[in-house]
Amino acid sequence: MSTVYPVRDIFVQANGLRHHLLARGAPGAPVVLMIHGLAGQAHTFDGIANILAARYHVYCLDVRGRGESEWGPPDQYNIDTYVEDLEAVREALGLQRFALVGTSMGGLITMQYAPRFPERVSRAVLNDIGPEIDPAGLQRILAYVQNAPEMFADLKAVVRYYREHYAPMVAHLNDDQLAEFARYNVRRSDSGVYVWKMDPAVRTAPPKPPALDPWDAFRAMECPVLIIRGAQSDVLSAETARKMLEANPRARLVEVPGVGHAPLLVEPEARKALEAFLAEGA
Repeated sequence: MSTVYPVRDIFVQANGLRHHLLARGAPGAPVVLMIHGLAGQAHTFDGIANILAARYHVYCLDVRGRGESEWGPPDQYNIDTYVEDLEAVREALGLQRFALVGTSMGGLITMQYAPRFPERVSRAVLNDIGPEIDPAGLQRILAYVQNAPEMFADLKAVVRYYREHYAPMVAHLNDDQLAEFARYNVRRSDSGVYVWKMDPAVRTAPPKPPALDPWDAFRAMECPVLIIRGAQSDVLSAETARKMLEANPRARLVEVPGVGHAPLLVEPEARKALEAFLAEGA
């Protein structure tokens, strides 16, 4: 039976807001910092973070407006602000150098952060995301983010919602596993129904292009880069992944069979590639 590592809740004041992180592993070990996707939160990484905690000090960040992090001004939910948050969180934690693992939106943050602060990032993992997003996947994500119900009668209804709208990611999870995955995204209100923890303004925030062109940012990443692609992804196309390898000689690619957007990183192929990649820099 695998070891379950204790989880520590950490709160830091950074860039004007209180940010929450989950920490596992021994302080003093090489640091891995993980950033979730658009509608996710830090517990998305529970499975892989517990595995990595055997060798690393793992932080999983709740991006502003999600999980247990504070909500911000509605007009500041954009990649550039998240990059500023990440640097402020790093400073508050006193981290000097670390590996960054970003899923979907977290990968967009990683692609923008790494070239701006190259001395901080030892290695970067882009989980099912690239400088170009497949239009079909983008529309699917925007549809379920913008049209999500405001409340649920019970946790079973939350699980049904995730089963129907997050099928590519959670198809291999049973209902108990999916309930564990979903429950951190909601809270029970005073009236007894379940409502989202995420700031509703995140769902309606107008898209704002980042300061650095995405392809320019990716090319400027100086650290080794691991691209993980779900073989059935409708967000990171095979063609874009191929172009990424041509654009940055420090990048390598692994595909996770039978998985869409986005791998949870506990899949055997993803886990093996991630552990090997991080070990090279430890």
